[in-house]
Amino acid sequence: MDVKKAKKKIAIIGGGPSGLFMYKRLTEAKATNFEIDIFERKNYLGAGMPYSAEGANVEHITNVSDNEIPIIFNSIEDWIKIAPKAVLKKFNISEEKFDEYKVLPRLFFGEYLSAQFNLLKKAAAKKGIKTNVHLNCIVEDIIDDNKVAICVQNHDKLYFDQVIICTGHNWPKKYEGRIPDYFDSPYPPKKISLKLDHAVGIMGSSLTAIDALRTLARQNGKFTDNEDGTYAYDLESKGFKIVMHSRSGLLPAIRFHLEDSHLGKEETLSKAEIQASIAKNGGFLPLDFVFEKNFKEMFIEKDPVFYKQIKEMNLEEFVGGMMAFREKIEPFDLFKKEYEEAEKSIEKRKSIYWKEALAVLSFAMNYPAKYLSAEDMERLQKVLMPLISIVIAFVPQSSCRELLALHEAGVLSIVAVGDDAEVEPLKTGGADYHYKVDDQKITVHFDTFIDCVGQPHLSFDDFPFKSLIKNGTVSPAMLQFQSAKIGKAEMKHNDLVIRKGNTYFLTVPGITINDHFQVVNEAGQVNERIYIMAVPYIGGYNPDYSGIDFCEAASEAVLKRVLEENGLT
Repeated sequence: MDVKKAKKKIAIIGGGPSGLFMYKRLTEAKATNFEIDIFERKNYLGAGMPYSAEGANVEHITNVSDNEIPIIFNSIEDWIKIAPKAVLKKFNISEEKFDEYKVLPRLFFGEYLSAQFNLLKKAAAKKGIKTNVHLNCIVEDIIDDNKVAICVQNHDKLYFDQVIICTGHNWPKKYEGRIPDYFDSPYPPKKISLKLDHAVGIMGSSLTAIDALRTLARQNGKFTDNEDGTYAYDLESKGFKIVMHSRSGLLPAIRFHLEDSHLGKEETLSKAEIQASIAKNGGFLPLDFVFEKNFKEMFIEKDPVFYKQIKEMNLEEFVGGMMAFREKIEPFDLFKKEYEEAEKSIEKRKSIYWKEALAVLSFAMNYPAKYLSAEDMERLQKVLMPLISIVIAFVPQSSCRELLALHEAGVLSIVAVGDDAEVEPLKTGGADYHYKVDDQKITVHFDTFIDCVGQPHLSFDDFPFKSLIKNGTVSPAMLQFQSAKIGKAEMKHNDLVIRKGNTYFLTVPGITINDHFQVVNEAGQVNERIYIMAVPYIGGYNPDYSGIDFCEAASEAVLKRVLEENGLT
């Protein structure tokens, strides 16, 4: 057999949205001289955690619409024309009534993603690309040694030329199961479908928290659409309340009309501009440069009045101004005001441009974050990301109406707990929340408590494929301090700061990767066989969790290098 003609074997671990986009990229490439194996823990492909019963009930909806989703095999609008009638009926969706600008039930979106996998598989088979799908399959370990061995539970090792890790969301259980009525996440939502006669403590006010609210509210009362156009909540479980807690006490911002439904990805800084800036700044990319180029300068043409207001502001001044404005208004009053503003934006198809630009900035930060200094990464996390996480939540309108109705009914409140709040899970059940209000220490007990801060950035030690750690194939992600003086001072009170010679580094979450999502060892050597798109394990170098947008962009970067490494370009 001619070795040159032997087909390359490529494995995708995880068959959710990340795996789906990676599979799409591979099967649509010009080259076809490879075979693909997909390993999936569940018994179906495509939906992943957020769009399956692991992450959604019937009440949960997407925060994106068809026009904002990159086309996979076909659009949702086109897929509906060929979708099984039973699926359309189950979700009350029809070809005639479909609106590409409206959000969708998450479980319906999961059906669409699963169908996309099947359509891509058929197209790949026609091109002569063989796909082997392994469902109900637990990958226990990965071993790298010239070829990559995948260790599957109850199976012999399987060997590949390249492996792409796309395992998606993961909420490790810390207290759940050991502490009664304490939940490390609201997923799967069936576990919090509880009738309760007391206040429930919720940590966080993100989309994850809203998922918990939608489920709990339905178990303890019902929403009614009144003839006068009002939307109300009727409480059925006496004593039931929900208390949300967030650092700033702010609710997330609301979905509005996007002028560019794909968030200006063409307008982000080019790699050449980034490299030129790094060369000018001693090997670091300044956060202020990204803020100027990828945020402020976007307003010169799009919104000159707003540009004039922010032209002289630095990052801290801009964020401070925006947060101060939000914090001086009562949270639910602001939420209502923003809901009305968002409704007008959608009705007139006119963007709220500064929010859209902030979403572009968030997306733009992902690629170059690994080139920031440790000082700038700390600024990004402490200053900019709290504002970004509020503004680009894009809470769907129906969720807003539910939150406002719950608040009107006296069932829902939100508390600002600051940066130093502590949650103490109790062996007897639930948790105590410790925080300060005006220097006064407060402790509030909740019989039921749910951690809803969203997908955590997982540490290097949480990485699931232990042989890659043991053999030094992967290394902890780190960023160098530009100033040794600052690094040295911070090392005194921060365990995440380490010293190597006269240089100081900040350990950030997850593992080290390069621009093509290849893993990198401690010596800085890039591994040509192992790629990772599993967001929880690369959060230090990819601070923004952009969902489908991330899957699309990362899969393109991976594909380019996979084809090059295999001589398939």
